[in-house]
Amino acid sequence: MSDQLLQSLPSSDVKLCPALFISAPASGQGKTTVTAALARLHRNAGRKVVVFKTGPDFLDPMILEIASGEPVNALDLWMVGEEQSRALLHDAATRADLILIEGVMGLFDGTPSGADLARLFGVPVLAVIDGSAMAQTFAAIAHGLATFQDTLPFSGVLANRLGSDRHAEILRDSLPESIHWYGGIKRSKDVELPSRHLGLLQSSEIGDLDERLNTAAKMISTTGASELPPAVCFTANPQTNDSVDINDALPCELKAGLAGVRIGIAKDEAFSFIYPANITLLKRLGACVVFFSPIHDDALPNVDSVYLPGGYPELFAQKLAANETMKKSIQEHANANKPLIAECGGMLYLTESLTDLNGHTELMSGVLRGKVTMQPRLTALAMQSVALPEGTLRGHTYHHSSFETEEVSDYQGLCPNYARTSEAVYRKGNLYASYIHHYFPSAVDACVALFKPE
Repeated sequence: MSDQLLQSLPSSDVKLCPALFISAPASGQGKTTVTAALARLHRNAGRKVVVFKTGPDFLDPMILEIASGEPVNALDLWMVGEEQSRALLHDAATRADLILIEGVMGLFDGTPSGADLARLFGVPVLAVIDGSAMAQTFAAIAHGLATFQDTLPFSGVLANRLGSDRHAEILRDSLPESIHWYGGIKRSKDVELPSRHLGLLQSSEIGDLDERLNTAAKMISTTGASELPPAVCFTANPQTNDSVDINDALPCELKAGLAGVRIGIAKDEAFSFIYPANITLLKRLGACVVFFSPIHDDALPNVDSVYLPGGYPELFAQKLAANETMKKSIQEHANANKPLIAECGGMLYLTESLTDLNGHTELMSGVLRGKVTMQPRLTALAMQSVALPEGTLRGHTYHHSSFETEEVSDYQGLCPNYARTSEAVYRKGNLYASYIHHYFPSAVDACVALFKPE
């Protein structure tokens, strides 16, 4: 942003806050561990840290929320959009001492990429590189990341999973003078975050998570990454000079379209994959949000609409199947044609049966015809948009299962990057089910239409 434009903006529209974008050349380099370590380090120092996660993800934000003590929202130029992303950053800058943004996959992966977001908002990039199996090649990778796009605000590199102090020296000395060395972190089982087929374990499943985070914070405190990064100027809206607040970042348009509607949201070990912005939006639309557990509760609470988000129903299929009274309650809700929205794992729970990788089959609620079988490999990973009559919802798909059904899809998802992945969407009366995880603020009118009782 030019100094002239900056000076023309009201002071309330311009906020300065130290910020850092943590990325890597690929997945699995340790971005989440480093981001969580930095968040915990500065939180322990008494600073308010706001963390964002780029791209579609539910598991990393759970870890980052525990590390920072603050909710972690998605920040993505396609799914969230530039205007909402700008407003979220501006809001964070008004209340935080530090903003951390964890990237997704590799720095330049996807269209738009993490690099596009960092460049648009002027956030310096720290690249985390797993140096465990390399020496001077580390410098080649760092050089490529730093110079691939000359407009990128590249800050430097941090080496991860090193074997010794000497190993760190070799990597450091291989770098050209133009690339800043933030330091290195040694390989340690005490800070590695355990994972399974969909990614990291849920934060609630890691019993010693706080201990791991504090250990990681102590380790990263010895590196240059522990210092506060430069302050970045976050503006409300540099094009119009209009002030944009957080309400605009999650646009409910003040219509109260769900005023008085009681929405039951599944939340337990089996169902936890939900964008925080979705819940925020439902509340701002006037809905009363009530959480329930398909595993532990006997029946649905007194609600008008039900939301079954994604999660790990395959890991708790036996418990879900055994809760006959809850399944009956879900069936009765569907038979009454009350709004029932199910995403990915939530949709699996609505099918007739679920078979795990060992061939064990459990009966689900039977609301949706068909059977689900878990697969040993990833079956779909892509951004998706669904053009509904009320608006186009954006989101993503990521699953390791297949759904065999005679149900005819009513809509198809569309991937912005390639057409190969196109998820079926089933909309039967007030039942709406798909493998797609939706980001509701992307189409508020569609969100209202799905949850509002007739």
